[in-house]
Amino acid sequence: MIFDLPMFTLIHVVLSVVGIIAGLVVVGGLIAGARLDGWTTLFLATTLLTSVTGFGFPFTKVAPPHVVGALSLVVLAICLAARYWKQLEGGWRATYVITSVAALYLNVFVLVGQLFVKTPPLAQLAPTQQETPFAATQALVFALFVWLGWAALRGFRMRQAGG
Repeated sequence: MIFDLPMFTLIHVVLSVVGIIAGLVVVGGLIAGARLDGWTTLFLATTLLTSVTGFGFPFTKVAPPHVVGALSLVVLAICLAARYWKQLEGGWRATYVITSVAALYLNVFVLVGQLFVKTPPLAQLAPTQQETPFAATQALVFALFVWLGWAALRGFRMRQAGG
């Protein structure tokens, strides 16, 4: 083996957790109308690295985590362009907010999936992740992120309108 899989896994998980925590702070800032540049950089960097390192695990076929990882990379590319290249001008401000929340959601979506795989009581409730408890949890998380996205978009736009 070329690399130490347990250490690689630990690094991937730490990046993911830091990305989620930083992302929650960033979304809270957006809701309050604040940019929080340092937190944003931490969030985007760790979330990008989480998506990239996800492809470093051994695999023989493309699976749902690979699709989510690829989607996350596309969302992050748009987010980075809106924030750093287009400087949040015009419609890029809303694009940045929407893609920031979407990137965080995708990271949390994977977290929920991993919790149902790795936590024995949850694994018993949804051993194939096709069962109602898993679907209901993911639906609840999605609804929460739709609400957070709406609140962030409204808060960050109000900040723009108010100066």
